[in-house]
Amino acid sequence: QRMPPKKRTRGTTAEHEEPAAKLAKKDDDEKDSSGKGAKGAPRRRGKPEAGNSGMQEDKGAAAAPAGKEVYCHWLMKSEPESRIEKGVDVKFGIEDLKALPKQTGCWDGVRNYQARNFMKDMKVGHEAFFYHSNCKEPGIAGLMKIVKEAYVDHTQFDKKDAHYDPSSKKDNPKWYMVDVQFDRMTKRFIPLSELKKYHQQHKSNGGVLKGLALFTRARLSVQPLSKEEFDFVLSLEDKEPI
Repeated sequence: QRMPPKKRTRGTTAEHEEPAAKLAKKDDDEKDSSGKGAKGAPRRRGKPEAGNSGMQEDKGAAAAPAGKEVYCHWLMKSEPESRIEKGVDVKFGIEDLKALPKQTGCWDGVRNYQARNFMKDMKVGHEAFFYHSNCKEPGIAGLMKIVKEAYVDHTQFDKKDAHYDPSSKKDNPKWYMVDVQFDRMTKRFIPLSELKKYHQQHKSNGGVLKGLALFTRARLSVQPLSKEEFDFVLSLEDKEPI
């Protein structure tokens, strides 16, 4: 008798372009050192590992190498609707994060080098939009904060996990994750379709969202935002949809 698929409180977002948007092709940021496209790309999150008590209090940006842009705000994608991968339901929406103990979970399963590197740049206290991806209506559902900086993603070593990576070794791990904590829901859901309208307007008039990574690097599931971009997008929750 065929057993039903397992479920767990983790979600995963494929590192791909939103089907409804069809906005951008895979770019060089998503290639690994061999020049091949980075592996698949789901991501998901779950219960944080132990050792989360030593959180830093610094909420600002860390010093960065010369020429490297520093970000304190992020957009992170996850799938709020059920999808079975290797017998596991990788669904993880903002309500799933809220339901976890202390409303905190690990953002595991990232299998894209650029997205991983962005997570390694994150600092405790950084703010991020929780973006619902690969669903009927993608868009921003709420806000969360980074509460633990990048550490080794254990799922890469788990053969039963949907994101097992046999090429990654425990003495030289490839993949990392951060812990996030639910902050609040946005006052209203901010859909991708609305953000796209502002992006198109701003491309023509030089507005804040002209270079928004959601459209210029659409395939990435972890994306940086400038403070100006973050503030503008957040201000939309108080405005009528366009």
